[in-house]
Amino acid sequence: MIHLVLCWHFHQPDYRTEDGQYFLPWTYLHALKDYSDMAAHLEACPDMQAVVNFVPTLLEQLDDYVDQFSSGNIRDPLLAALVERNLDGLGAEARLELVSACFRLNFPTMVDPFPGYKRLLRLWQGLKEEDEPALDYLSGQYLADLVTWYHLAWTGETLRREHSWLVELMKKGSGFSLEERQELFRLIGEIISDLVPRFRAMEAKGQIELSSTPHSHPIGPLLLDFQAAREARPGSFLPVSEGYPGGETRFQAHIQAARQAHAAHFDKEPQGFWPAEGGVSTPVLELFSKAGVRWVASGEGVLRHSLRSAGLDAAHPAPWLHRPCRLPGQSTACFFRDDHLSDLIGFEYKGWFAEDAVRHFVHALDERGRNTSDENPVVTVILDGENAWEYYPYNGWYFLSELYHALAEHPSIRVTTFSEYLDLFPGNVAELPMMTAGSWVYGDFTTWMGDPAKNRAWDLLCAAKTAYDQRMAAGTLPKEVEREAELQLRSCESSDWFWWFGDYNPGDSVQAFDKLYRAKLTRLYRLLGLPVPGALCVSLCRGGGPVESGGVMRRGS
Repeated sequence: MIHLVLCWHFHQPDYRTEDGQYFLPWTYLHALKDYSDMAAHLEACPDMQAVVNFVPTLLEQLDDYVDQFSSGNIRDPLLAALVERNLDGLGAEARLELVSACFRLNFPTMVDPFPGYKRLLRLWQGLKEEDEPALDYLSGQYLADLVTWYHLAWTGETLRREHSWLVELMKKGSGFSLEERQELFRLIGEIISDLVPRFRAMEAKGQIELSSTPHSHPIGPLLLDFQAAREARPGSFLPVSEGYPGGETRFQAHIQAARQAHAAHFDKEPQGFWPAEGGVSTPVLELFSKAGVRWVASGEGVLRHSLRSAGLDAAHPAPWLHRPCRLPGQSTACFFRDDHLSDLIGFEYKGWFAEDAVRHFVHALDERGRNTSDENPVVTVILDGENAWEYYPYNGWYFLSELYHALAEHPSIRVTTFSEYLDLFPGNVAELPMMTAGSWVYGDFTTWMGDPAKNRAWDLLCAAKTAYDQRMAAGTLPKEVEREAELQLRSCESSDWFWWFGDYNPGDSVQAFDKLYRAKLTRLYRLLGLPVPGALCVSLCRGGGPVESGGVMRRGS
């Protein structure tokens, strides 16, 4: 018997700007398409167990969208455009922004299958060859059809099967009325409002375990010590700043805030955490252990680096990979992601027939069981719960449906959760001699530190934190402003900003996250009543890679 923990990580950074407006729409779009589908697949297979990890910044933005729908005060420009009565009245800049936004998706699976949407794309591609006045040829009806199609493309497959009128709208193809757009708008509101209760109900039944991440998704090992970047990559370039001021206290604050947010949404604190990006180190695990966190998880690359550092066989990590581990003297167990199996789902199976992919995955799991001497081996599969599915036909509907039923019914595979596994097999936790700091990506931190643009971003954050500490020490700010500044600093500490900087990401994505990060730091200085440094007026990046046709942001999108 082999035990399988399938963990889905739900994460979106805080896209809100100073005035509460949404700079990017990915939170509600992924809720509509992916998080709702993920709930439906689990509901349709009650014998399937899984772990679902909600990042608090996602939960809080979902709350904000629920408030927008209930109050009618829509703070997301794209969502507001869906029910805008006078699309003819949009100016040239607003038209261009709307059209650009409505073609940010994966063309092969979300545009090409729909003739009505493809026709709108061809019209736009023809106009793009002209100059700006060509925007005047886009009528209000074109914009209405475009924004409707965009939201239709972002509906989950389970929604289309449940609400036949969505399919009828797709068949209609064009000439969408305001009433039809309003009906789609209402459905989006219903889906988002019901999302958290659905997952809470599944946990109450014992089907899933809900876990968390330190509040705003910070890279814990780097907050504590920039030198952590050199444990797996000794030659890594570091920021000019020696380290992040007060990083340990800040990381503890993120853990506590996450517990509070999780309890507020799910009626109890989480037993376990998926640290942001699977980022762990010995000091980070010590903090989790002191906080009473029962389990965390990280990447297989971290395990390999740790085994190598301990003089053990890193080329054959299976004996350690298939058991949770803990460091000497610590109580927090650490599970390690099976990179191959996880990446098959995340990147490979999108081009396979669902039946073949499921058969291949189950066979690979069986092989894991046959090739281990452990009596109760555990295989950990962890990946994002949103970004892969827009590259699958039908949003991964056939793959996930067949996978869940195959796993739930398999005689030698037992689906479980991290906490349940620890309950059943408390003696199967191995002692790992040491933990080399790293993440799920390559087992190191090169995705977040080392590139000149990433390092500049860290230096800006360190300067802002120094200013924050000085103002807090002075004690001259009103308590409500201190609270706002703390929340803003927390958002600035997110890992997402550093992910995007560098010359290997799509240019428009780099520019968007660059602008949003600098806006967040700018607001922090304003809350502190301090002058905004001139460095925040200059882009951190020098361009970015080319944007492929139909390219989609793969992080925070």
